[in-house]
Amino acid sequence: MPWSVHDIPEQTGRIAIVTGANSGIGLETARALARKGAQVVLACRNEAKGEAARADIMRGVPQAQVEFQLLDLSSLESIKTFAEGFAAVHQRLDLLINNAGIMMLPSLRRTVDGFEQQFGTNHLGHFALTGRLLSTLLQTANSRIVTVSSIVHRSGPLHFDNLGAEKSYSPTRAYGYSKLANLLFMRELHRRCRQASSSTLSVAAHPGSTRTNLQQYKPSFRWMMSLPFTAQEPPAGTLPTLYAATAQDVAGGDYYGPQGLFELTGPPAKAYMSKHAKNDESAKKLWELSEQLTGVTCVI
Repeated sequence: MPWSVHDIPEQTGRIAIVTGANSGIGLETARALARKGAQVVLACRNEAKGEAARADIMRGVPQAQVEFQLLDLSSLESIKTFAEGFAAVHQRLDLLINNAGIMMLPSLRRTVDGFEQQFGTNHLGHFALTGRLLSTLLQTANSRIVTVSSIVHRSGPLHFDNLGAEKSYSPTRAYGYSKLANLLFMRELHRRCRQASSSTLSVAAHPGSTRTNLQQYKPSFRWMMSLPFTAQEPPAGTLPTLYAATAQDVAGGDYYGPQGLFELTGPPAKAYMSKHAKNDESAKKLWELSEQLTGVTCVI
């Protein structure tokens, strides 16, 4: 039988943070973990939507331990405040699901810190968040960090001289950069965890073709995904993330996605990773650049 949410091991006693948990993949990830007994922090940038997501989960899972905490991944100050607030209350962190993202903004926008919005949010925001939570993750036995990437990571290599749209801006290219960066970050974090003999696993997943509000800026995507068999709904799209987060046979550096045609839909399985995502020199260079840009030095 294909792997499903029913195969998630018991999560009672474990603490999880899910970024972007107010809708889509993030909401379904949080719901599934809460249903299995995890204490889940919904890390969202909009308080009203975050509280609505919490209420939605509680209606279906009355015994759930779910809380909302404000987090804007496009703001380094917000990330610092969130991480400090979490550490003041919690002494352990079993799961960090780096899920939140924005996709293919039609025109160039910058974060409050001056980064191109997609690279700044999807990669640098999660890099800074992970870095600020890393000491707690490392002291929690068998913790996992799941970074959500995309099929679009395959679109090409990382051009370090244009990561901030210094030369030109393309919605698709900028999104592709951020999703490739997610995988390079995951692999470099895995290398460092292994080098430190840590039990913390750094892994990644992608949802294939899943109908969420990420496609709001791409009408052509919305049209394609409305066709039969070309996309799946969020409960199915979240399965690779949940597998990476909870399955017993997952190893550091693994990458999961749907096993169907072109990895668009289907139950979770090992996913294809481009040669650019496996470039160790790019991973190290990106890590060093990310530390410089965010001012966050990771403790590993």
